[in-house]
Amino acid sequence: MSLALPPIGSGTAGEIVQDRARELVAARTLDDGALRRWLHGLPGVDEVGADARAAALSTRSIKTTSKQWALDLAVRMVDLTTLEGADTPGTVRTLCAKARVPDPDDPDCPQVAAVCIYNDLVGVAGEALAGTDIKIAAVTTAFPSGRASLPVKLADTRDAVAAGTDEVDMVIDRGAFLAGRYELVFSQILAVREVCHEAIASHGRAAHLKVILETGELATYDNVRRASWLAMLAGADFIKTSTGKVSPAATLPVTLIMLEAVRDWYAATGEVIGVKPAGGIRTAKDALRYLVTVHETAGPDWLDPDRFRFGASSLLNDLLRQRRKLRSGVYAGADYLTAS
Repeated sequence: MSLALPPIGSGTAGEIVQDRARELVAARTLDDGALRRWLHGLPGVDEVGADARAAALSTRSIKTTSKQWALDLAVRMVDLTTLEGADTPGTVRTLCAKARVPDPDDPDCPQVAAVCIYNDLVGVAGEALAGTDIKIAAVTTAFPSGRASLPVKLADTRDAVAAGTDEVDMVIDRGAFLAGRYELVFSQILAVREVCHEAIASHGRAAHLKVILETGELATYDNVRRASWLAMLAGADFIKTSTGKVSPAATLPVTLIMLEAVRDWYAATGEVIGVKPAGGIRTAKDALRYLVTVHETAGPDWLDPDRFRFGASSLLNDLLRQRRKLRSGVYAGADYLTAS
């Protein structure tokens, strides 16, 4: 089945995305065949080269004079996350308190970018974060597996949008992607994006869409590149590595490949897409390695929370301990800061 060709110039958000995708793919219909030809025509990834470049970038150091700035930037890029079946309203309120005041002893410590939670707790987070610029990101579309019908995925997303989420973190159907059912993946992302835009009527702005690729299940770097481009074709605002529920989660080589994709997408379309590595990033040293990779791959303009995020839970405390060490010369123990 092919996606129907919409009237040119009709102007809805979904039609604009489809028109642009058809132009880039050079096809009137975005069926599996057209998408396969285009995605498999992308340059292949040199896996050895990608690993080597990521390893080389990870050895770069940041000067002490720049380290405070980098640590503060990393804090501002954190999507502080709790995605456990045992999460309660109290869990989310505690998380939001940490997001608002990461270090109670340092009033100059910046706030995080967002909290990332299950969609049924969005209302709780909205009350706890009122009056701040901290975003609420809700996972939807049968997170983390993505194994549900499209109506269920859309209802899941619509619940989050109606509750006032600022951002939606959806998961792609990895089984469909790996089976070459690219049109299904494209159309589901596009449909979720349309629900995100329903927030314009109720909240005055669309919810930003982050598309989780679950790169640990994609098997090859070529598939990571193809999934990144497919998500961008379908209208993603961000591409995200992982749910944090699959190993491996975020890795530096995979993030580098995704950064190359958003860089090349910007060169082709002029549109900015963000990147969010999530899962397994636990230390300030890890975060600084990612920032170096961002700078050297996508460029300094991507060193911005609107273009790069860390999906993490334990990372924040290590960033805070490193900030304290720079200020006082003393490295605080792990039990000195609240866990969330």
